[in-house]
Amino acid sequence: MTVADNRALIERWYRALAENDFDTIYDMHDDDVIYNMLGNTPVSGRIYGKEACCNGMIGQKLLEKMVPGQIQFAKEWKIVAAECDRVVGLMIGGGPTKNGENYDQTYCEIFTIREGKIVELHAFLDTVLVEQCLFNNPLAERETPCPDPFQIN
Repeated sequence: MTVADNRALIERWYRALAENDFDTIYDMHDDDVIYNMLGNTPVSGRIYGKEACCNGMIGQKLLEKMVPGQIQFAKEWKIVAAECDRVVGLMIGGGPTKNGENYDQTYCEIFTIREGKIVELHAFLDTVLVEQCLFNNPLAERETPCPDPFQIN
């Protein structure tokens, strides 16, 4: 696969998300895909396999929390980099949740592609929004900010 082929695959991914075409998205994954979800939320961690990633994490932990027919993932998206077997994209998407919150999330996603299939995804997103909108956890107490890891003493 060329870099252009990999970029085209992820462009199809975002178009399928925009159309809520989850069958196409499922087919774009390798059977042994790995998702790496940022943070310490109920959807965070390292998830193994197409079934667990697509139907478990996306289907059960995300889509079941959303109002059917009003979900619009990939409202806006763009590819920001493509090199070798990796493609990086930014996306805004979501919609109303069953608990009355509005889940409009911004994602930065790093895809690894082999033989025309997504084999790994790293997703960076607002974990406070996940907790509040999807899991009814308003995080009333502010988290302690971490020290600046780039500060040189």
